[in-house]
Amino acid sequence: MTGAPVRTLLLWCPDWPVLAAEIVDGVPATGPVAVLHANRVVACSAPARAAGVRRGLRRREAQGRCPTLTVVDHDPGRDARAFEPVLAAVEEVAAGVEVVRPGVCALAARGPARYLGGEEAAAERIIEQVAESCAVESQVGIADGVFAAGLAARTGQVVPPGGTPGFLAGLPVEAIGRPALADLLRRLGVRTLGEFAALPAGDVLARFGFDGALAHRLAAGHDHRPLAVRQPPVDLTVTAHHDEPLDRVDAAAFAARMLAERLHDRLAGHGLACTRLGIEAVTAHGQELHRVWRHDGLLTAAAIADRVRWQLDGWLSGSTGRAGARPARPTAGIVRLRLVPDGLLARGGLQPGLWGEAGEERDRAHRALSRVQGILGPEAVVTAVLGGGRSPADQTRLVPWGDERLPARPGPPPLPDVVEASPDAAGRAVTQLGGAGRSGVRRGSPVPPWPGRLPPPAPAVVLPVPLTATVHDVTGEPVLVSARLAVSAAPARLAVGGATPTEIVGWTGPWPVDERWWAPAEARRRARFQVCLADGVALLLAVEAGRWLVEAIYD
Repeated sequence: MTGAPVRTLLLWCPDWPVLAAEIVDGVPATGPVAVLHANRVVACSAPARAAGVRRGLRRREAQGRCPTLTVVDHDPGRDARAFEPVLAAVEEVAAGVEVVRPGVCALAARGPARYLGGEEAAAERIIEQVAESCAVESQVGIADGVFAAGLAARTGQVVPPGGTPGFLAGLPVEAIGRPALADLLRRLGVRTLGEFAALPAGDVLARFGFDGALAHRLAAGHDHRPLAVRQPPVDLTVTAHHDEPLDRVDAAAFAARMLAERLHDRLAGHGLACTRLGIEAVTAHGQELHRVWRHDGLLTAAAIADRVRWQLDGWLSGSTGRAGARPARPTAGIVRLRLVPDGLLARGGLQPGLWGEAGEERDRAHRALSRVQGILGPEAVVTAVLGGGRSPADQTRLVPWGDERLPARPGPPPLPDVVEASPDAAGRAVTQLGGAGRSGVRRGSPVPPWPGRLPPPAPAVVLPVPLTATVHDVTGEPVLVSARLAVSAAPARLAVGGATPTEIVGWTGPWPVDERWWAPAEARRRARFQVCLADGVALLLAVEAGRWLVEAIYD
């Protein structure tokens, strides 16, 4: 923490989370846009600020100030991915770039200033390079140290060498970036960074602790660390060009296998493996096709080849493998195929156990299921992912084997993987795999309470399509449930479809649910009952729009 601070050039892209949402998700940044995290605004566009939206506002207040506000969830991964081309553009002009955060990068100003004709010329050249390469507006500040250069970038200033303490002295204490400390300093009568820097360092340390002492050094124009130079990422993308367009699935499958092995070898050479795979194809007529496959684990060479083959099969045959509309087939064969790895992880081996190989049974099961999936397609083997919700049907989501195990709704951590082979594949075989620890919800993360959720135990069988039923009282009159959840009479007999009525020997309820009333297309209002029949069967019933439905069966 000693020595003069390094002359630093810092590039700042204003409202970067908003721009990243436009670059990745296509949200137009020219309109009122706000990026929210934990229900508070963390970034907003210029039109949103003109309407009164500010950082720190709650969602409801922001939308009250700007009714046409477009709300986007905060995604640090999206911000980092979108910032990568900007970093590459800066590195074409100058080396030794440090990523301060997505949207902000810094580098030593001495080198670019020497070979570009001065600091101002270097700043202008970098701004032009980013604008031409990425179509992104940016501002550059130059000062002694990263902290001062960041504040100078807000106004596009070049602070003369040695003038950083004077530049910082007139700024308010809020510029230190510590709201709690700034509020305390204000109440103590310290309003500018210059007044804060004039305090004795020992007294600041004793009163405000280490973080306050660090802020005191920054206010005085001293840097607390040197620049951490970024190492440009290695280009791991593999590309194959084909003189003869690929218009047959078998030829495309052979090309996929060769390209997948090249990608796997390149990743292995760097000790890496990927969890996401981007597949890009260009046809002879210039059509560009793109899709990203996600995987809950490390993609092996065979897994990469299977996913490329499935995707090429879907493009060339015009099918998705799922029921529904068939996409349009390309008008020409594929002449260029490109694989882009993402979600890179260090690839480490498993430590053998004292009494056998660790995870040996799971590996065998994984290979067998992947083999079935490779023959019959990605939908042939699916896994159940448990999540949140108020009804059993909402709490389970089936995802293809190998895909990311993310629940449809946040909920408690799921149980070990339950793997289900489709009826076409293996006669509906169900396998329980233990000791996986793979889940779509982080353990220890906050779980929504889901008020109105059914009490345990959970039903053993959840019907994919609820069965219609009729419920009568002892006099033979239909049992009705009013809008105030008043039951007209005690349920006595139940008939499912056209079957013979069965006597109800016990029942409890109703448990009301009124979900998503603010979205008419998704709103649901129903009441649920648990009933026990004379033949020993226990059912979960629901009343919705005056109709009785059988949703699940208890064991």
